[in-house]
Amino acid sequence: MKIAGLDIGTTGCKLTVFDETGKYLDKAYGEYQVSRHKSEHEINAGLIRDGVMEVIRAMAEKYGDIAGIGVTSFGETFVCTDEEGNPLLDSLLYTDPRGAIECEELVEKLGRHNLAEITGLNPHCMYGISKMMWIKKHRPEVYHHTKYIFQMEDFVVFLLTGKRQIDYSLATRTMAFDIRTLQWSEPIFRAAGIDMKRMSPVVPTGTTAGTVKREISLATGLREDTKIISISQDQMSAAIGAGVFHKDVAADGAGTVECITPVLDKIPDNDVLYQGSYAVVPYIIPGKYVCYAFSFTGGALVKWNIDNFCKLEKLQAKEQGRNVYSLLEENLPDEPTGLLVLPHFAGAATPYMDSDSKGAILGLTVSNTAPELHRAMMEGVTYEMMVNMEHLRKAGIAPKSLRATGGGANNRIWMQMKADVLNIPIITLASEEAGTVGSAMLTGIAIGVYRDLADAADHMVQTVDTYRPRPEYHEKYMAIYERYKKVYDAVRPLC
Repeated sequence: MKIAGLDIGTTGCKLTVFDETGKYLDKAYGEYQVSRHKSEHEINAGLIRDGVMEVIRAMAEKYGDIAGIGVTSFGETFVCTDEEGNPLLDSLLYTDPRGAIECEELVEKLGRHNLAEITGLNPHCMYGISKMMWIKKHRPEVYHHTKYIFQMEDFVVFLLTGKRQIDYSLATRTMAFDIRTLQWSEPIFRAAGIDMKRMSPVVPTGTTAGTVKREISLATGLREDTKIISISQDQMSAAIGAGVFHKDVAADGAGTVECITPVLDKIPDNDVLYQGSYAVVPYIIPGKYVCYAFSFTGGALVKWNIDNFCKLEKLQAKEQGRNVYSLLEENLPDEPTGLLVLPHFAGAATPYMDSDSKGAILGLTVSNTAPELHRAMMEGVTYEMMVNMEHLRKAGIAPKSLRATGGGANNRIWMQMKADVLNIPIITLASEEAGTVGSAMLTGIAIGVYRDLADAADHMVQTVDTYRPRPEYHEKYMAIYERYKKVYDAVRPLC
């Protein structure tokens, strides 16, 4: 018997297969294109559907006994469909600027703080409800013919099973879900003028939708009794896959986006999270919540620098059969560079939520080298997360360690840097793909392979290394960090 996790991302999807003991077996990955222009950032949900079918076929052909597939996806983006689930319009991504006016209209009707109290979100046009309002206003013919409004998790679950359901964590990303009653908010939908009946019913994270439709079985090779499970937003799934279940430990998603996900025992009774635009999201454990502290550019910024300014090093690494990261990092002094990199190259996430903020590199001289600039990129992202950690601590959220996931967790220099700057241990895991591990864990529980979260974690979550903070390096970094904290306010008026 095999269990699998389907992770639907912005630019591609992957299906990862495990055996019932939790051992990783294989994965298939499919890419699709995103369209980004100055005023329009869109994705064709039909391409996502095709990519999902492709990776399922690839794994079902090799593993005929897949008993369950858990579905996770990126958040915010939704798709308007007809009754059969056919997309009627390309989907607006969270970075798409449309919906800003509609978001302010909603704020004027209901009040910013009231919206935050209901939804756990500081109102922002990145969330789905304001973009639904934009479509109704500017594409009325599309809205008129829309039968269902799905996010990508429930879109795929519906295509595979014919059942409409969305888990709490992804429902939250609409900015129209009540995090206390765990239901769609009728007052918000009424004020927005959006028909709430078009939304999928909400269910707890890890709820089974049913088995695959016969036509899906014939098209993919899956057994007809293969169960499909609604998991969560990808960052929450990564926290589950990292074994993060209490407030003393948080997940650190070191991927394209850098995201720290701590666990909350309750909704904080202060406004710190609201002021910093930290989402409060119902967690897999009843009564507990998580929040997301993130930077839009994590590993993406490091890769951008290498792709654009380390072309010679990339060529040398290729000729030597080496990894360009190891080439840049060899013989690099284990010291702070002193450079200040503001990692807002795709706008600023928490605590600013400033989509117009721009990136900056300060302190360059003719003596700086490509390896130093490479290290400075990692430092900039890490300093940005230190800003977030300070805000979280003001809200009473102070994890004692981080469990690192994603591709960046393989970078020993970066992990030690994080431990030194954040001044807490960083623990790496055997699998860098914690999101698919989390999805497979909940799938295993749903089909009866594991008893509960603890049993699933015992089988599938394995720690590898622990990077401990070094007091002398923390002191050095903090001297530079005091300057870093002034960069946003200094640069923002100029850009």
